[in-house]
Amino acid sequence: MNLVAERPGSAILARSLLWLTVSWNVAEGIIAVSSGLLAGSVALVGFGLDSFIEIAAAGVLLWRMTVPPDDPRVEGRETLARRVVGATFLVLAAYVVGQSAYVLVADSEPEVSPVGIVLAIASLAIMPALGLVKRGNARRLQSPALVAESTETLICSYLSLALFVGLATNAATGWGWADVAAALAMVPWIVKEGIEGMRGEPCEEGCA
Repeated sequence: MNLVAERPGSAILARSLLWLTVSWNVAEGIIAVSSGLLAGSVALVGFGLDSFIEIAAAGVLLWRMTVPPDDPRVEGRETLARRVVGATFLVLAAYVVGQSAYVLVADSEPEVSPVGIVLAIASLAIMPALGLVKRGNARRLQSPALVAESTETLICSYLSLALFVGLATNAATGWGWADVAAALAMVPWIVKEGIEGMRGEPCEEGCA
C-alpha cells in the first residue's frame, strides 16, 4: 500500500512552500547579481536573473491559489498559471543560450567568486529538497500548474550544480568555459517543459 500517494495534498503547505521559494530567491537573486557584477561573471549574474524568474512563477501560483477550489474560475486560472510558468521556462532557456554565446564570443574571463561558490553550494543543499516536497504535494493536490512550478525549482537545482562546477573549475584551473557546457546540456529539457506548459499539456509524470 502506497501511504504517501493516499495522503491528501495541502493547499496551506503549497502556499507556504511558494512563499519560501519567493523569500529564498529574493535573497539568492540579489546576492548572485551583485557578486556576479563585482566578479565579472556572466554565469553568476544569469543565475541571479533565474532567481527572479522563479519569483515570478511562484507569484503567479500564489495568485492562482487565491481562488477557492470549488470556484468556477479555478480551471481558467490553472491554465493561465501553467502557461505563464511555461513561458518562464522559455525565457530561462533563452537566457542560457544567450549567456553561453556571449561568454564564448567575448572570451570572458571572470574573476574567482568565493561568494558565488558558497551561494551555489547553499542552493544545492536547499533547492532539490524544496522542489521534491513541492512536487509531491502538488501531485496530491492534482495541480498541473503547481507540478510545473516545482519542476522549475528542480531545474534551479541543476543550474546551481552547473554554476558550482563552472565557478569551482574556473577557480581551480582558470577554464571559464566549463559552466557553458553544463548549462547548454540542460537547454533541450528546459525548452520541452516550457512548450508543454504553454500548450497546457498534462504534466508528463502525472499529477495524482
